[in-house]
Amino acid sequence: MDFESVMQELEALGKERMKKIYLSNGAHEPLFGVTTGSMKPMSKKIKLNQALAEELYATGNYDAMYFAGIIAEPKKMTESDFDRWMEAAYFYMLSDFVVSVTLSESDIAQEVADKWIASGEELRMSAGWSCYCWLLGNRPDIEFSEHKISTMMETVKNTIHHSPDRTKASMNNFLFTVGVSFAPLHEQALAIAKEVGIVEIQRQNKKNSFLNAHESIQKQVEKGRIGFKRKYVRC
Repeated sequence: MDFESVMQELEALGKERMKKIYLSNGAHEPLFGVTTGSMKPMSKKIKLNQALAEELYATGNYDAMYFAGIIAEPKKMTESDFDRWMEAAYFYMLSDFVVSVTLSESDIAQEVADKWIASGEELRMSAGWSCYCWLLGNRPDIEFSEHKISTMMETVKNTIHHSPDRTKASMNNFLFTVGVSFAPLHEQALAIAKEVGIVEIQRQNKKNSFLNAHESIQKQVEKGRIGFKRKYVRC
């Protein structure tokens, strides 16, 4: 499938109900409102195609940008490529579920994510923390430095309540992910999550969210899911 046929197919798959949901979460025009599940037949046909992914991502159309992440070839992307994608990621569903997911399958994931976390920019920081969630939830524990992850949790403990809202959400998810998927630091994650307590996220035109990583980790303990790893990151 070429660029034109993909765009036509995405438009045909669009649903008004999904479009409204995406808009309510921060997306803006142009978009069609395509469910991620309905993209799978196309992704199976195309498999991976970085050139096509770049064309689709450059449209600014949310659905095309999401699909670009599905067919991208992360190991072919450079740091400047990821930075360019991040520049265009105008809300969290792109920064955290397209760009950071794609980055997590690259060989430079930690290096780039570290820079984004240190950037001071809300969505970059959010994407950086989210990238570590995807990494820790998929890759073997041996690939990570316990000291580094421990230090990152201390950073979360000391800064989460003063961070931008979207970054708060990703930091909270980082604590949860360490507690569930990085067995060597499970106990430390549980202790820090308890100390952090409830994290309030302000949401525009919606009720505020209240996150509690400690309770969430405990629920996974009860289900016997400590050490859980995803087989795949991208759908």
